[in-house]
Amino acid sequence: MNLLGKLAPAMLLIATQPVVADDLLGIYQQALQADPQLRTAELKVDVGNAQKGQALGQLLPQITGTANWSSNKQSVPGFTDRDYNGTRYYVSLSQSLIDFAKFWDWKRAQEVENQYSAELTEAQHTLIFSVVQRYFAALDAEDQLQLTQMERQATETELEQVKKQFAKQLIKVTDLYEVEARLDQLKADEIEAGSNLIIARQAMKELTNTLPTSLNTLREGIEYHELEGKLDDWIAVAKSQNPQLAAQQSAIEAASNNVAVQKSRYLPVVDLQLNYFDTDTGYQSVQTSHTQTQVAAINVNVPIFTGGTTTHRMFEAQSRLAMTQEENEAKVRALVKETSDAFSASNANARRISASEKALTSATKSREAMQSGLKYGVQTIADVLRAQQVEYKAKRELAKAKYEYIINRVRFLKAIGTVNEENLQEVNGWLSSAADMGSR
Repeated sequence: MNLLGKLAPAMLLIATQPVVADDLLGIYQQALQADPQLRTAELKVDVGNAQKGQALGQLLPQITGTANWSSNKQSVPGFTDRDYNGTRYYVSLSQSLIDFAKFWDWKRAQEVENQYSAELTEAQHTLIFSVVQRYFAALDAEDQLQLTQMERQATETELEQVKKQFAKQLIKVTDLYEVEARLDQLKADEIEAGSNLIIARQAMKELTNTLPTSLNTLREGIEYHELEGKLDDWIAVAKSQNPQLAAQQSAIEAASNNVAVQKSRYLPVVDLQLNYFDTDTGYQSVQTSHTQTQVAAINVNVPIFTGGTTTHRMFEAQSRLAMTQEENEAKVRALVKETSDAFSASNANARRISASEKALTSATKSREAMQSGLKYGVQTIADVLRAQQVEYKAKRELAKAKYEYIINRVRFLKAIGTVNEENLQEVNGWLSSAADMGSR
C-alpha cells in the first residue's frame, strides 16, 4: 500500500467527524485543566509562599520544650539497693533581637514569591497564545488539505476532458502528459497536507491531552484592522506590563537581597534567651525534692573567622546578581523585538488579506476566461492548469493570511502583557457556531 493509501483512512476520519465541534474557549478550558506547565507555575507560587513563611518564621520566637521521666537504681556492696525515680522538664525561648541576615533573607523570600507570581501570569498568557496559535494552525492545515483535494478533483475532471479530446485527436499528447503530471503533483501535495493536519492536531493534544474531534471554522465577513498607535508607545507599554519582565525584576531584587544576606554574615548577632529547668531525677531527688532554674540572657555572637566561607558566599551572590542583571537585559531586548515583530506582522497580515482578496478575484476571473478560451481553441489546457493553480494558490494564501493575522494579533497582546480571556472570547466570536456548521 502506498503512502496515500495509508493516510487515506486518517484523512477520511477527519473529514467525516460529527457536526458538534470544539470552539476556541472549549479547547482553552481543556488546556487549563490539562496543561502541566501551567500547573507547575501554580505550584511554584505555593513554593514561594512556603519559603516566605519559613524566612518570616526565623524572625519570630523559637520555643522548644523537653520532658523526661527516668528510673535509676543504685547498688553498692554492703548497702541496701536504692531506687531514684524522677522527672525533668526543660523549656527554652529564643528571640532574635539583631540579625540582619535573617531580615534580608525574609526580604529575598518576598521577592522570590513575587517572581513566581509574575511567572504564573506569564504562564497563563503563554497558554492563551498557545491555544490560539495551535487552534488556527490546525484550521490552516485543514484548509490546505481541503483546497488541495478540491484542486485535485478539478484537475481529475480536466484530465477526463483531455482524454476525450485526445481520443478525438483534438489535442497533442504533451497536453495529456502535462495534466497527468499536475495531477500526480497534487496527489503528493495531498499526502503532505494530510500529514501536516495530523501533526497540527497532535500539537493541540499536547495542550489538552485529548485529540479534538472537529474545530469550528472562521466565519466570513470579519474585518481585519491594523493595530493603532505608534510602535514606540507599545514597546513602552510592554516594558511596564509584560509579566516576564516583572518576574525578572523581582529576580534581580531577590539576588540583590541575597547579597545583603551574605554581607550581613560579617555583623554581630544578638538574641534574647529565656530558659526554665525543672528536675527531680536520680540522686538529686535525695538531696532536694526539686531543682528549678530560670535563666534570662542576652547572647551576642560576633563572627571572627570562618575560613573564607562568608567571603566566598558573598562573591557568589554578587556574581549571581550580575548574571540576573545580564539576563534581564537580554529579555528586554527580546521583548522589544517580539513586540516589534508581532506589531509589524499583524499589520502586514491585515494588508495582505486585502491584497489577497483582490488577487483571488483576479485569479478566479482569469481561470474562468482561460476555460472559456479553451472551449473555443484560443487557450491551451496548459493555460487552464496554470490559471487554476494560481487561483488555488490565492485561496491558500488568503486563508493563511487570515489565520496568521489572528495569531500575530494575540501574540502582540501577549508581548505587551494585556492578553486575557476576553481576547479569547472576542476571537471565539469570529468562529462559526455548531448551529451554523449544521446548517451547511
